[in-house]
Amino acid sequence: MDAIKKQASKLREQVARQQQAILRQLGQLGHEAVMVDDTEMECYQQLQNLYKSTRTAKHLQRDIVRGVEGFISISKKQMEITRKLAEDCCKYGIENQSDALHLARAASGFSTTHVSMEDHRETMLGILANQVCEPLRVSIAGAPLEDARHLTHRYDRVRQEFEAQAADVLRRRSKCKDSSAESVIKLKSSEAKLTELKSSMLVLGNEAISAMLSVEDQQQQLTFQKLLSMVMLFKSSCQVDAERSYHQNIVALLEKLHSEMILEEQLNESSLHSSFSQKDSCSLFVHVDTINKSEDDAYFIAKVIHSFDAQADGELSLAVDDYVVVRQVAPNGWSEGECKGEAGWFPSAYVERRDKIPASKHWKVRAIGFSFAAFKFIHEIPLHCIVHCCSFVC
Repeated sequence: MDAIKKQASKLREQVARQQQAILRQLGQLGHEAVMVDDTEMECYQQLQNLYKSTRTAKHLQRDIVRGVEGFISISKKQMEITRKLAEDCCKYGIENQSDALHLARAASGFSTTHVSMEDHRETMLGILANQVCEPLRVSIAGAPLEDARHLTHRYDRVRQEFEAQAADVLRRRSKCKDSSAESVIKLKSSEAKLTELKSSMLVLGNEAISAMLSVEDQQQQLTFQKLLSMVMLFKSSCQVDAERSYHQNIVALLEKLHSEMILEEQLNESSLHSSFSQKDSCSLFVHVDTINKSEDDAYFIAKVIHSFDAQADGELSLAVDDYVVVRQVAPNGWSEGECKGEAGWFPSAYVERRDKIPASKHWKVRAIGFSFAAFKFIHEIPLHCIVHCCSFVC
């Protein structure tokens, strides 16, 4: 198809050159008043260039639309696959809360994060469709381009009529020397029609040039803006508007998911370590008689290895290198204890059990309703000594 179009364009240019040669010949025969001049030739050439320019820009716009539509189609298939995976992970997380809590929570977090990621991707694809494809599609089939092309086609038809009429004038002029009065009248009539066609051709040419220039400017401005929008939309860093928000949200979600999964891994390792250490290592137990004297609570000292900011009522904020009196460790990965006179819950993986306490630390130990005075140690004291002291005080 492209080869046929190129061949047709070459033939059209050859015909135009032949017609121009005929018009120049008419001018040499003394008919300069009605023959085509340099201004009209420039108008014709400018229209040809504008027609090619707008046609090329239209093809570029069509290619952009097709490419973006293909990208959207592939992305939607990827979204469908990812959402199916997230749905399966969510189902596993719901159905295995009791049997495999560690893996179930990780699967649920993976599902939630990727659902949010695909929601952001869907928003970005909507922006591509509405702000890039649709304006270009309107421009391709828009009225301004069609009207400008229609004027150009009208100009071409009038020009062809003008060239045919000029050839007729040339023929009649060559036979006019020994002809009758009727032939002279027909010659003058042909020349008058030629003058009228030339006037119409010039007017249509100016209108067509004005319309084509306007369309060319609109095409190039719009196409440039949409290309720029896509460049900004697909940049992976220093982005603006929708795509920057998209990538920032994706990064935030992935970082959150990564942190949660690392925490889950630490919680799982901590719970396994606790189950073994409870069998082998010495633990601090404070036994106090209460209403139900058959129950004993296990207490131990732990050092904070990760800071934690309390987000809800009942949670305990922790700072790195603080020491906590841990009262209980729940199976869900949270522990309850006291630090600096405040009590609450915190992630078990954020603290590490200690058998010795630095002498520079002050402790206030509270065990089942009993408050103990703060201990200031001059040197590191083994934990079993603290147990002995606490038992003695009680």
